[in-house]
Amino acid sequence: MTATILCVVGARPNFMKIAPIHAQLRRSGKLRPFLVHTGQHYDAAMKDAFFTQLGIPEPDVDLGVGSGSHAWQTAQIMQRFEPVLDEAAPEAVLVVGDVNSTIACGLVAAKKQIPLIHVEAGLRSRDRTMPEEINRVLTDQISDLLFTTERSARDNLTAEGIDPSRIHFVGNVMIDALRAQLERAMPAAQTLQRHGRALPPQYGVVTLHRPANVDDPDVLARLLNVLAEIGRRLPLVFPCHPRTLQKIEAFGLQDMVEGPAITLLPPLGYLEMLGLVKDARLVLTDSGGLQEETTALGIPCITLRDNTERPITVTEGTNTLAGRDPERIRRCADEVLAGGGKRGRVPELWDGRAAERIVTILERHWG
Repeated sequence: MTATILCVVGARPNFMKIAPIHAQLRRSGKLRPFLVHTGQHYDAAMKDAFFTQLGIPEPDVDLGVGSGSHAWQTAQIMQRFEPVLDEAAPEAVLVVGDVNSTIACGLVAAKKQIPLIHVEAGLRSRDRTMPEEINRVLTDQISDLLFTTERSARDNLTAEGIDPSRIHFVGNVMIDALRAQLERAMPAAQTLQRHGRALPPQYGVVTLHRPANVDDPDVLARLLNVLAEIGRRLPLVFPCHPRTLQKIEAFGLQDMVEGPAITLLPPLGYLEMLGLVKDARLVLTDSGGLQEETTALGIPCITLRDNTERPITVTEGTNTLAGRDPERIRRCADEVLAGGGKRGRVPELWDGRAAERIVTILERHWG
């Protein structure tokens, strides 16, 4: 009899992490996956696009939670997940990343004495104002198996009292997905053509979504102003998060993202975004996932945050922390445009085989 590993996916960053794990579990003769989609970030078209592009089958259960405050969303996920857990009766629950679905489902599993597996454990920004940091720390404390993407994560976990025997350095499943799909990435020119735009000979990519960057009108205006300034030298393509667009419109900043300097696009599917990033000269972002992807692709990245939970992208990769200060951002962009920026190297075990290592360890425990 095969053992059931219940896998949780909740938000867009989870899709790329769960895809290679789910695929590897399906190939295992000893384990079988049971997929639960919480619907934390729910957009039917975007969910279908990601699942199709990444080869993820339809979830066994969709909780359909939707958006809400952190407290409401976490509570709703917990309430709806508990009966699913009772019905599925898995040998273990596997969660990825640091979204609300991760901690919510992790808490239910831990309180029901079902072993919890955390993929992407031990990452720390040291910034407790970020909800994701709270989710990361708490999920690690209640997990039975912790899979890490970089060696520094082990130090973080042991410093917090985690038994070293529960920690396994396996590499980065995000890079598994990237390597598997890179040849299928949609050409950037084709993506822009679909939206009635032309691709410049050289371009940069922008993403913004974190509350610290988009919720304050003064902060957002300063960021958009320096981005427009950079865009006049290197045209920028800006796939815009729905919440970010809502803030731009609410603050009356639409004129700052119109014109040749910045090309505003709606949210893109994984293959469209991958094609856009892999041929970019520069990426400016506040996304953790893009910090990793640009490092794997050798694309210079300027992170519009003062800290990162992925320090290896700075110490070994292509990432530079610029914060939200326009002068620092401008200076970092000048360095890239003048000399090409950081190239770095691909970190240890970011080789496309992290999911294999994870499933091998799971088979030892439950196979």
